[in-house]
Amino acid sequence: MLLRIIGGAWRGRKIHFPPVEAIRPTPDRVRETVFNWLQLDVAGSRCLDLFAGSGALGLEALSRGAARVVFVEVDPAVTRHLSQTLRDLQCDRGVVVRSDARQYLAGAVEPFDIVFLDPPYAAHALADTCRAIEERGWLRPGGVAYLEDAASAGPPDLPSGWTLLRSKRAGEVGYHLARRERPTAA
Repeated sequence: MLLRIIGGAWRGRKIHFPPVEAIRPTPDRVRETVFNWLQLDVAGSRCLDLFAGSGALGLEALSRGAARVVFVEVDPAVTRHLSQTLRDLQCDRGVVVRSDARQYLAGAVEPFDIVFLDPPYAAHALADTCRAIEERGWLRPGGVAYLEDAASAGPPDLPSGWTLLRSKRAGEVGYHLARRERPTAA
């Protein structure tokens, strides 16, 4: 299978990834819209690509100047391939972690500026994952989360303190951008 980097230093670069049935890369036109939304947030950011799969979102962020991306993926063949892709790109700003998303979020917290959440649609894990991120502080105050789910699921159920900024649909894909609000001074 093949994906294409849309913008940044690796613009137009084609990335092959293993033909794993569970991998469903975010479509090009959706990634283009999302990174237009994020254009002022990506450069120098620290990103978490949870449920990384093909790594399309994290690789796009690295191509556009993210300081660091942590790719979390449970499939061993996919994690090996993501690690090799980063070596092929001569990129030392990406880290691949082989882990279940839930286990990863239960570990030592490292707050991120941007979190990409694209869990398998059938798992219905988006709301629970957002809550775990909020409860443990994985997304820094003012940080943004990209949320992808089946379009039929409608707008995501967000934790208290998160604001839905944008929401679109492309075919069967529903995609959204939310911000974790900064606490107000008392």
